[in-house]
Amino acid sequence: MTTRVGVYPGTFDPITNGHADIILRAVKIVDRLIVGVARNAGKGPMFTTDERVEIVREELKHLDPEAAKRIDVRPFDNLLMHFAIEVGASVIIRGLRAVSDFEYEFQMAGMNNRLNPNIETVFLMASDKYQFISSRFVKEIGQLGGDVSHFVSARVAARLAERFALASKSAVKP
Repeated sequence: MTTRVGVYPGTFDPITNGHADIILRAVKIVDRLIVGVARNAGKGPMFTTDERVEIVREELKHLDPEAAKRIDVRPFDNLLMHFAIEVGASVIIRGLRAVSDFEYEFQMAGMNNRLNPNIETVFLMASDKYQFISSRFVKEIGQLGGDVSHFVSARVAARLAERFALASKSAVKP
């Protein structure tokens, strides 16, 4: 019997409760899950790749311990399909929040299928309580002093607060 490996790719800047929900649900349909943290400098991430990998790993420690044993977190900076091949994946997991996500994800799944028809894309709908959460909105709310505790764990909220405090100190130079 072969091990079914899945990849859940994303920038995770930062990881949200919605991401954690998809991870917990994805690990139920694969034997091993690789959370691929994309370097994606083009998006101008708030946290470095190493920091994002560390944050995701820290979050996984607080998930279901049995599930966490079957999850690995790795950075990647190449084509997703190349990364999937490197880690032996046969499944790409993508989370969908809204119809607007579907159009983009559907196109990407089609392109990925052309690149490698042996790797399937599986879409998981966001739970209704997480459908509206996005990392971008979480960062905007936090940057403007809003409460992000409904959207991310207390650990991630503390990291964001720390990052915003550092940013405001460096912006105010004597």
